[in-house]
Amino acid sequence: MGARADAARETGERILAVGRQQFAEKAYDDVSLDEIAAGVGVTVQTVLRRFGSKEELVRAIVVAATPGVEAQRDQAPAGDVVGAVDTLVEHYEAMGDEVMNLLRQERRVPAFAEITAHGRASHARWVERVFEPWLGMRSGVDRQRLTAQLIAACDVYTWFLLRRQAALSRAQTTKAIVEMIEGVLP
Repeated sequence: MGARADAARETGERILAVGRQQFAEKAYDDVSLDEIAAGVGVTVQTVLRRFGSKEELVRAIVVAATPGVEAQRDQAPAGDVVGAVDTLVEHYEAMGDEVMNLLRQERRVPAFAEITAHGRASHARWVERVFEPWLGMRSGVDRQRLTAQLIAACDVYTWFLLRRQAALSRAQTTKAIVEMIEGVLP
């Protein structure tokens, strides 16, 4: 019984890994369960039996990835702008393109919209934690505005514009984000 359960768990993990790679690189409509199954060496029926549907597979991929993502981002030290931005850029270097792919499709893929909504809320909590020493000095609309500015400066779109569109190096992207943040901090 143990070996069979281990094999089923390993198969599920391989399906999640191949599925995540496919969804990270392609548009939702271009990802097929046939390709995922073939990449794992199982049948589509195995994928469906395990996850139910393509949309449920997406949700399972997110559930599996979320603890690692949050643990990595939680390494950002509160009150240390450079340290926080270093952690953030490291995260975006690993996952920024994947996140941008989800964001481009969130309006037409309900599962992606759920993921991006969760990501936005998580990002806002991260900003509140990391920048609390400065946010704590503000209240009301002043705090709200500073929070919004910090969310924007630290957003994956900002990383994308600097790193991918402007073709800045990783170090220059980090420096640019730090400078934007320092420009709004009291």
